[in-house]
Order: sequence, then C-alpha cells, then structure tokens
Amino acid sequence: MTGAVRAATAPPWAGLARFPLAVAPTPLVRAPRLEAALGLGPTLVKRDDLLGFGVAGNKTRPLEFLIGAAVEQGARVFVTGGGPGSNFCAAAAMAARAAGLACELHVWGDPRSANLALATAAGATLVPTGGTVREQVDDQIATRVTQLGGGAYGVPRGGSTPLGAVGFAAGAAEVAAQLDALDVRPGLIALPVGSGGSVAGLMAGLAAVGLDVPVLGVSVSRPLDEIRAKVDDLAAGCAALLGTPAPDPARLTLVDARGPGFGSATDRERLHAREALWAEGLLLDETYGAEAFSAVVDLVDRPADGPVLWWHTGGILPAFGSLLKGPA
Repeated sequence: MTGAVRAATAPPWAGLARFPLAVAPTPLVRAPRLEAALGLGPTLVKRDDLLGFGVAGNKTRPLEFLIGAAVEQGARVFVTGGGPGSNFCAAAAMAARAAGLACELHVWGDPRSANLALATAAGATLVPTGGTVREQVDDQIATRVTQLGGGAYGVPRGGSTPLGAVGFAAGAAEVAAQLDALDVRPGLIALPVGSGGSVAGLMAGLAAVGLDVPVLGVSVSRPLDEIRAKVDDLAAGCAALLGTPAPDPARLTLVDARGPGFGSATDRERLHAREALWAEGLLLDETYGAEAFSAVVDLVDRPADGPVLWWHTGGILPAFGSLLKGPA
C-alpha cells in the first residue's frame, strides 16, 4: 500500500482560515483511450478542471485560503492581477464576489479576453498597467494595497504566496488518499507551472504526507532559472507555514515549454490537445494544459515503477478560444 506512513490526524492547514469554494475531491481516473491513441503507458489524470467553482480549475485551491485570509482580516477589497490569459483573474473575481468582497484586477496587455470578460461580469474592476510587462503588475498591486490600507487584501499574480500554495498542499493530501484507495503509486506526477504556486504547494504537500514521488513541472511563462528559485522559495515557505518537513528540491524537474511565448501553443502541442479532446473529452487551453500534456507525451520516459499522473489544472475558457483557431 502507498499510504502506510499517513495517519488519520488533522491536516496541518486545519487551523488556517478557509473560504469553501471547491467541490472536492476531484476525480483521479485512468485514460485508456488516450493511452491507445498516443501510444502512452499507463496514465492517470487528476481532473482539477472539475473542481466545481465556476470554470476556475485549480485556481480554486489557493483562493480558498487567500479569500479566507482576506475575510478573516476584515478586508473589503481583494486586489490581484495578471494578463489577458489569466485564469486566476477570472477565478479571483468570482471568489471575491462569493465572499462579499469587491475585486480589483491590475492587468497587463490587451484586456479583450474571455477570462477578463468573465472577471468583469463577476463585478471586478480592471485597472490597466499601461504596458505589456508582466513584472509591473505585482508592483502596482503592492502600491494599491498600501494606498487602500487595512481594507484591502492583496496577492501577486497567480496567487503565488506560501499561503496560496497551501491549497495545492491540501490537493497533494487529496490525491495521496485516492492513490491509497486504488493501491497505486505513480512513477511521476506532471503539471504545468506558471507563477509557481501550484507546483510549490504540491512539493510541500507530498513531503507533508510522506509520498516520495518525482515531479515534472512544465514551465509555460518563465525561464527555468527564474522559476526554479521562485518555486523552491515558495515550497519552503509553504512547509514552514504548515510546520511540515521541507520538500526535497531534487525531487522536482523543470522543463521549458514557453515555445513561441506565454499563451501560445505550438502546432504539435495543439495536436496533442486535439487527441486529448477526441479520446477522452478533455479540454486543454494553450496557456497551460496543451504545453503540459504535450511535455508528458514527448518528454517523459515511461517510469518502470508506476503510471504517470498528469494533473489537469483546467483553463476551460481559453480552451474554447483555442478551438476557434481550428485544427492543428
């Protein structure tokens, strides 16, 4: 059994404020038709596209703790931001609305996108950065929170803070319990990496529950040296916040899948996304899903000691936009 080391005790995040959003646990399923279509070995899919809050996907996980902290603080405004393809912006707007908070989003680039349209429909105020440089967003968020004082709760783009990473640490415990029930141990867990919070939380959570499995992070927006440092810091900070063992950075491999640029998949990545749609009905967006899944197909040697577990993080609205471009 994979879970012999995990005891039925209160999780380390039990004492943290948490605003309920997710419908969890999300399914952990085998993908036999996709295996046959692409000649894959045993492949498991963690369906965080089905987390059940709006179309927020895995962004729901950090927001439960970030919105919980904002409510506990007595904030009136949730301040964050991102770019036109940001799944987090739309999710943050909906989550803030559900908690009775206003939402202010500082955005770079062209605001005409499905995600930002949904954010606006959910009542968020969009504040352009006046440029196309992503790094300006976090500075603008910090300045705005200082201006608003205690009435505002701010988080950087993607919600990537040690507290936000706790959401995925809880997700790691969730998947560990599912693997126990299936009596399966994966040889590898693979997922996309944007601002780093999800993979950092996963690393901290795996260490917390004692599940020693290699992780493949597929970077879609930042060069490897930059994202490596950020993920290691976030993972260590998340573990320190929870009082759990620090994760081993050596268990994480990062690969660069930025290709033509953030939010733009290659033709091969679109082809793999189409196969996922046809074989299993999975919708993959060009910002995260297509790149990460394609890396699993092209880069991963089949582990001899267990199936590959691919974490489908969501991104349903951008996936529809990808479909409008036509087949690869």
